Amino acid sequence: MEGTPGYHMSTIGAEKGVTTGRSRRCGWFDAALLKRSAQVNGLTGLCITKLDVLDGLKELLLCTGYELDGEVIDILPMGADDIERCKPIYESMEGWSDSTVGVTQYEKLPTNARLYLQRIEQVTGVPIHMVSTSPDRDHTIMMRHPYLAD
Repeated sequence: MEGTPGYHMSTIGAEKGVTTGRSRRCGWFDAALLKRSAQVNGLTGLCITKLDVLDGLKELLLCTGYELDGEVIDILPMGADDIERCKPIYESMEGWSDSTVGVTQYEKLPTNARLYLQRIEQVTGVPIHMVSTSPDRDHTIMMRHPYLAD
């Protein structure tokens, strides 16, 4: 819906279905889900794409866990029945107004963008190896080479 963060991300990120041309639904980063995925798949590094679509948002929400039957958990449960009963818990973070488009050095990202990326690493337990700041493949921050990382 126009005026929502999801609409902003979808529009700025040119998220359209190839066949239908319909706008894709976009939402907040689910770090607790990624934590489960990292556990199941043995992830050793992340590539965060389209950081630039968050430019201009005053507030960012990051899913850091769920409420399941009155209990707070920090990782997506394994069973579909439990997942269906989960309510996401969002942590609010301050956004940034400076453009990240084309940034290729981590230190040149806005402070709040760096804090956002650091929080994703903290919640998921997986280091970020690369960050893209536009659709252009040259607009990539290599934080750790994915084939040389520990």
